[in-house]
Amino acid sequence: QIPAQAQTPPLEQAVTQSADDAQLKWGPCPPFLPKGCAIAVLHGDPAKDNVDVFFKVPAKSSIQLHWHTSAERMMLVGGELHVTYDGQKTAVLKPGMYAYGPAKRPHHGVCASTVPCILFIAFESPLDAVPVENAKK
Repeated sequence: QIPAQAQTPPLEQAVTQSADDAQLKWGPCPPFLPKGCAIAVLHGDPAKDNVDVFFKVPAKSSIQLHWHTSAERMMLVGGELHVTYDGQKTAVLKPGMYAYGPAKRPHHGVCASTVPCILFIAFESPLDAVPVENAKK
């Protein structure tokens, strides 16, 4: 009897990325989000579990009330972002601050700074953003 040998999986490449890297491929946001909003996929596939993105909104713009199927783990990279989750006080995020958003919890935000707000977000489930109909802007 020959012992079974485990196949060594191919090595996954490590990734490092800066929010101001010219190599980033920024794509559009869903149409209900502010004009000029963009998303760059850093790792993973947005249609599958465990995707990491940079989310950028213009300075002084508002993010309409919405929710995600997935919980989201975030860190603000640039700007100042005010985020309000239903039933909670507004959180003021500054660069380097971490935030956690529960799955399906409606929230809205404002990029209060004079520079764009850039947020790193790690999603557990495929990336989506569902607008809350009849939400005040």
